[in-house]
Amino acid sequence: MVLGMPEGSKEEARESLAGRAKGGLLFMGGFVILLYVIEILNTLMRHGLNYTFGLRSRSMDGILDILTFPLLHANFNHLLSNTLPLIIFGFLVFLSGIRVFLTALAFSWLGSGLAVWLIGGGGVTVGASGLVFGFFAFLLVRGFFNRSWWQILLSVVLFMAYGSILFGVLPTVMGFVSWQAHLGGAVGGIIAAVLLRPKAKAKLAEL
Repeated sequence: MVLGMPEGSKEEARESLAGRAKGGLLFMGGFVILLYVIEILNTLMRHGLNYTFGLRSRSMDGILDILTFPLLHANFNHLLSNTLPLIIFGFLVFLSGIRVFLTALAFSWLGSGLAVWLIGGGGVTVGASGLVFGFFAFLLVRGFFNRSWWQILLSVVLFMAYGSILFGVLPTVMGFVSWQAHLGGAVGGIIAAVLLRPKAKAKLAEL
């Protein structure tokens, strides 16, 4: 069993983590700036983009809107409510590397969109909250699949701080809240955590 790590390896690990942290801040910062630029344009167009690129449930001609609806919001208050958790959760996922981040992002995005398309109500759905729920669910469960104590500890801290948002996956009488997007995003995040769990051979190689 490996008991320690050479000083050079520790230094490389610190530099790698610092690089991922910098990359996470740049990526999430850039993504959020993009959302605000889109919302400015959307506002100037009286939110006409929502009716063109927002997601309509069970509409065959609008199924490609699964790719665009998280980029749009109903108004700036809607975007503001998603901004901080999106940055925090996205940054924390990015610390595990670009492959992990892109996998979690893709499954959260598609899971959210497919859930809205399949079981969503009437009207047009927009917003990045499905990504928020996907990243959050990923962070909550990945430590148990990875058997990582620090990741489990992080999930406990996140649950204590943000656990109340999980009520958003439950059906609600508030028609303006898409619980379907929340639920689908969370399921997508969990699926990503399952797919990214360490393989048995990789665990044995560490012994």
